[in-house]
Amino acid sequence: MNRTVLAGREQGAKPARERAERETGTAKWRRADPRATAALLAALLTTVAFCAADVIARSYPFGPRTRSVNDLGNQYVPFHAHLWDLLHGRADGGLLVNWQSGYGSSFLPDLGTYVSSPFALLVALFPRDEIDLAVYAVTVLKTAVAGAAMAWLLMSLRRGRWWAAGLLGASYALCGWSIALASYNPMWLDGLIALPLFCLVGEWAMAGRRPLPGVLIVALAWIANFYTAYMATLGAALVLLLRLVLAELPWRRALAVVGRAGATVGLGIGLAAPLVIVVYSGTKHAYPGREGHFAPVGTEDLLARLLPTTYSYSSPALYVGITALVLALALPFHRKVPVRVRAGWTVLVLVVALSLQWAPTSLAWHAFAAPNGSSYRQAFVLCALLVIAAWHALAYGMPDLRALGAAAALLVLVAAVASRSTLTQQHHHHTWPVVLLAAAGALGGLALLGLRNGRPVLVGLAALLLIGAQFGEAAATSAVATRMRLGQMDDYTPWGDRQQQEADAVASAAAWPAYRTEPGRDQTVANDPMMVGGQGSQYYSSLTADVLSRTLTALGDGWTSRGRSLQSLDNPVTDAVFSVGARVHNPPDPHQKWLPQGGGPSTVTREEVPPLVTVRPTAALSTPASFGPSPYRNQELLLGARVYTLPRTTLSGAGKGDAARGLLVDGAQTITARCRPGSSVFLWAPHYSGTAQLAGGERKLFRSDAENTKIAAMQPLGTVRAAGRIRIDLEPNRLSRVPAQGSVGCLDTARLRTAVQHLKSTGATKVTVSDGTLHARLPAGSTGTAVVAAPRIAGWRCSAGGGDEVPASEFHGLIAVPLGASATSLTCTFHPPGLRLGTAVGGASLLTLILIGTVSAVRRRTATRSGERTTTAH
Repeated sequence: MNRTVLAGREQGAKPARERAERETGTAKWRRADPRATAALLAALLTTVAFCAADVIARSYPFGPRTRSVNDLGNQYVPFHAHLWDLLHGRADGGLLVNWQSGYGSSFLPDLGTYVSSPFALLVALFPRDEIDLAVYAVTVLKTAVAGAAMAWLLMSLRRGRWWAAGLLGASYALCGWSIALASYNPMWLDGLIALPLFCLVGEWAMAGRRPLPGVLIVALAWIANFYTAYMATLGAALVLLLRLVLAELPWRRALAVVGRAGATVGLGIGLAAPLVIVVYSGTKHAYPGREGHFAPVGTEDLLARLLPTTYSYSSPALYVGITALVLALALPFHRKVPVRVRAGWTVLVLVVALSLQWAPTSLAWHAFAAPNGSSYRQAFVLCALLVIAAWHALAYGMPDLRALGAAAALLVLVAAVASRSTLTQQHHHHTWPVVLLAAAGALGGLALLGLRNGRPVLVGLAALLLIGAQFGEAAATSAVATRMRLGQMDDYTPWGDRQQQEADAVASAAAWPAYRTEPGRDQTVANDPMMVGGQGSQYYSSLTADVLSRTLTALGDGWTSRGRSLQSLDNPVTDAVFSVGARVHNPPDPHQKWLPQGGGPSTVTREEVPPLVTVRPTAALSTPASFGPSPYRNQELLLGARVYTLPRTTLSGAGKGDAARGLLVDGAQTITARCRPGSSVFLWAPHYSGTAQLAGGERKLFRSDAENTKIAAMQPLGTVRAAGRIRIDLEPNRLSRVPAQGSVGCLDTARLRTAVQHLKSTGATKVTVSDGTLHARLPAGSTGTAVVAAPRIAGWRCSAGGGDEVPASEFHGLIAVPLGASATSLTCTFHPPGLRLGTAVGGASLLTLILIGTVSAVRRRTATRSGERTTTAH
């Protein structure tokens, strides 16, 4: 009775005390939301540790080592550069068509895959020549926000020490998946942010609160990066189901929660549908990549990735810090935690861990498409579950010595098994010292918390030990990953003098759409047109169109990444076909040490070329499948004239290999042939790797590999001398093949000039291009077929002479439009596949959301008025 009276007095005194504190301002820190404080700490720890790791590794922007490895330099930085140009009105094209890459590519699928994150817009605040720094800043910011989101979630699941939640939030943000994979795949970091936010949406669904913010969070996450958002959605669904089981709700209420959560996710994905469906449709028209085959890693490698400073591209990066790992291992033995909670989170962690190692569930995690690359892109979900399990071990009260002892024993067992892995053996000089120091800091800090007895000094010392251990091991792990990536992957230099020189040369010759300006075959990155300007064939994307890749390959172009990274084709015939009137020639990139080194400025050559739209009176509609085996004859098909002579060739030491697969070249050999003096010599040897040199000409490098992930492009070697004899010296750097016949083509430049003049005289008199619309004015009386020098990717619709718009036809992979009896104009517009369906789904979702919001508002107002009438009646 006395306790009840005292409680009532305290409650009555509380409002008066709060008013006094508000008046004096002393309640400011007391009333701060601990979730916000934890989130801020997590963001701060994440940012400082992330940057400190790059200082240790001497990596950009804190050192001389580039961080632009693999696709970061080849794809993601260039796409952010193109986004910068779009936001500043400097790009050729718009949201629908990117006219700079691949002679005209669909941009919305690339936007949705690489740069649709709201964070990506921040690159507009940086100077154009600091685009690498802009991408780095966005990467750090995303990682910090992920840590803040996780800290907020932990404090929402169960209240506890705010600094501990901040520490574990940073553990999640700096997990192995984040620093080993996502740090150079920055669009994946949106999934790292999405997972804790989706779990919060699940909490709101359980409480029946905030339906509109929940829908908006889901929509933004799926727009930002639908690939990792899909994985985050699955992970959050598992967390919600476990929460419902632990809450022991009646089945009707549980079903209602599932229904609310499902509706929230469905409406959110529906709002994102205009972009998501476009990206999905783009994958259907993309050149097929490598078909991945899942093979689980060994137990020793799996456990090794739980430890700091281990690195591997092909195993799951599960590191979350020794503190979080010890707490997660202590959870099953923590007697202060209810048995159902201990069992539930432990089982969920184990089930998800096993799902990473089983092919069918691995496929399900990756949206039923085997990934082209790492098979453990969903590992961040398991990292999140480990951190949440660790939080439950801490939030219910400190684990006792029994639980900590069991966790320490399990940690020793993990380390013992992991010691058999090559991942720890090759890094033993820094892995085991870091593990020992981190374990000492974690176990010492947790032991101090258990002995605190209310003394703030011990709590503060424990916090410093735990934060210091986490900071040190995370920075070391990130630094090792940075150095290992640089040693194992291709790397590219940040923006500098070379790129600026290229950009200046392109700008000096630009006249789009009168003609295209090619930024050059000696590229700096695979997406040079987006980096330095111009309108080239170079294009590297997961969504590179199948028709583009097959067309350029048939014309003799080279590629890497199994056909999804197309190169520049330095050839006057294809330049005429694609209206390339200016071409930049760059010195070899000095950053790529395997290239022949040589300096000099970028130069520009200009040629008379037909306009972007030509008229072919007798052109027959055809597809890329109608190409023949010879790229020289295929070029002539598109040009409409015979300009090549294909001499009979002899390879010294012939007799190796066969005509179908090509002749083997092993060691220095010579190709000999005869051609008309003065003609230009070209060599097509897609499966040859090494150098080729025409007698008296420049040595040219051909690059291919035995795995067929890259093939070499046709290259010019020089001019046939007066005697008419051709001698090409080959020096392979591996066992290679060259075609038995048809490898050498001799171009008659006079015939080419005649063909170009004919196409100019009958081609469009004026061409205008605006994003997804192309308009051409044709000579009076034009008949036959108009051919647009752009790949016939899915989505083009055209009309001739003001007629009805119909799907564009195809002429050997290019856009073609029958003109009928006579036409003086041509208009083609691009409609991205899937956009109409996506817009319809998005509109329906928006309408449903508005309807639900309206009904809810009416119900609340009706309930309020009913309550007011009841009060008045009383």
